[in-house]
Formats: sequence, C-alpha cells, structure tokens
Amino acid sequence: MLVKDIMTTNLRTVTSDKKLGEVVSLMCVYRYSGIPVVDDGKLVGTVSESDVLGKMFPKLEDLMDSMSAVDYETLMKQYTNVVNIQVKDVMTPTVITVKPDMHILQAASVMCGRKFRRIPVAVGNELVGMVSMGDVHKAIFQSTVATKLS
Repeated sequence: MLVKDIMTTNLRTVTSDKKLGEVVSLMCVYRYSGIPVVDDGKLVGTVSESDVLGKMFPKLEDLMDSMSAVDYETLMKQYTNVVNIQVKDVMTPTVITVKPDMHILQAASVMCGRKFRRIPVAVGNELVGMVSMGDVHKAIFQSTVATKLS
C-alpha cells in the first residue's frame, strides 16, 4: 500500500508572511498540531505548536546569565506578542517529506525515526498531501484485521 492511497489531500496551508494569530486560530479551532507553509506553490516550511510556544520560552543563555527563576505567568503574557509576528519568524524551514509512491511502512519509519506524528507528502517541493501515523495505523488495521473480522 502506498502513501498516495491513504494521504489527506484537502489541506490547510499558510503563507510565510501571515501573522501567527491567524495560524494559531486554525490550530486551536481545528486542533491542528502543525500546518504546512507554502509560498508561490512551493513547500517552504512547517509551523507547529512547538514552534509557536517555543518563542515564549527564554533562551538557555539568558537563563544562565540571569541565574534567576523563570516567571511563567510573565511568559504567558508574552503570547500576545508572539501572535503578532509572522510565520516566517517561527516556522521550521527545513522540511522532511515523503513521496506519494512510497510504501506506507517506509513513511511510518521516517516518521518514527524523526519522532513526527505527521509528515508532508511532496513531489519535488510541491505539497500534494499529508500523512499521519494514524492514517498508516488505520490502513494497516483495515487491510489486515478488519477484513478478517467481517
């Protein structure tokens, strides 16, 4: 079974010049943990909840310099500043992808090796879909166990 047989093709994407406020709204409303970033039809990165929330944390060097405790309530208030910056300022620009003609277990091994829950499917730098661990698991279940139960 191939990735193209199970991938999601109806995707929400964002451009790198969008404000994070729009992106985090999509994340919270639709429960997305990450969204592909596409500029001029080309996959240029991904923005994840970790990317967004990571902008709120102090850098290790700052913690070492100040040697003081972290005030988490103050950090939470910085969220309003974070949502006003652009996607390109927080996105992960290096994108690991899988191909549509890749076997689903090979795609799962890429995801496992990288500790990803989902991965973009691309032909060159054109985004054509997304596949998740859940998609792979469901496909394996349906093609093996579910057919024997019926």
